[in-house]
Amino acid sequence: MTMTMAILGSALFFVAAPSVLAGLIPWWITRWEFLPPFFDLQATRVVGILLIVAGLPGLVDSFARFALQGLGTPAPIAPTQNLVVTGLSSDRPLRLTTRSA
Repeated sequence: MTMTMAILGSALFFVAAPSVLAGLIPWWITRWEFLPPFFDLQATRVVGILLIVAGLPGLVDSFARFALQGLGTPAPIAPTQNLVVTGLSSDRPLRLTTRSA
C-alpha cells in the first residue's frame, strides 16, 4: 500500500470507527436527550468532556503512526505492512483512547 493510500484509508477509518463508537451508538441509545446529570452533579459532564479531550491526542497519534510508519490502517481490511510498536499504536492503548474519546 502506498503512503497516500495509507493516509487516506486511515483518515476514512478515523472518521468512520470513532464516529460510530462515540457518536452513532450513544445517539441510538439516548437520541441526545439530556437528562439531569449523574447524581445531579454538573461536574460529571465536565469530567466526560475532559476525558474526550484527553483521549483525542492518543487517538490521532495512533492513526497517524498506522499510516506513516505501518503503511496501512487500523482497519482489519487494510492492515499495516510494517509492524508498529512505538507510541500509542499498540492494541490496548488504541482501544483505551478510542473508548475515552
